[in-house]
Amino acid sequence: MEFSTIFLIAVALAVDAFAVAIATGICLPKVSFRHMFRLAWHFGLFQAGMNIIGWAAGLSVRNYIESFDHWLAFGLLAFVGGRMIWEAVEPDDGKDKCERDPTRGRNLVVLSVATSIDALAVGLSFAVLKIAIWFPALIIGVVATAGTALGIHLGNWVGSATRLGKNVEIVGGLVLIGIGINILREHGIF
Repeated sequence: MEFSTIFLIAVALAVDAFAVAIATGICLPKVSFRHMFRLAWHFGLFQAGMNIIGWAAGLSVRNYIESFDHWLAFGLLAFVGGRMIWEAVEPDDGKDKCERDPTRGRNLVVLSVATSIDALAVGLSFAVLKIAIWFPALIIGVVATAGTALGIHLGNWVGSATRLGKNVEIVGGLVLIGIGINILREHGIF
């Protein structure tokens, strides 16, 4: 897989983390280095780790699904991308989402897992497509870390940029769906 494709996947996966980081930056009165480091480190670590876990799980079933693996990869990417788009256009419930510091304790772990579930599905796709995981996982983790660090500062600076986060999430979802379509094209479906 080309670096540009891996990078686009990493960016698409990082938009959830970026959007959550923007929201976190908005709700924190002031973003310290500790806030930024905790959120960025955990989001990057979980993105890379969940990608590896999904890949490892995919290795165990790869031989059974080789004949339709490209359809599975497309389906997973389309599902994740579609869900990202749906969540971005879904109306807010109006509740304040930042009652406690989201960069600490259980809130941090829950957000880290929630923003990295997509990476689990992508890791599974890498396994069925016989793509080595270590370099893509590193790129995915680094991009998520950088995007999170940027997002928390941007959110704090802008203060009310929640709409920006939704638009970025829509673009990320479209990128994942586009990559899924490209996988089908590479397998001669189109």
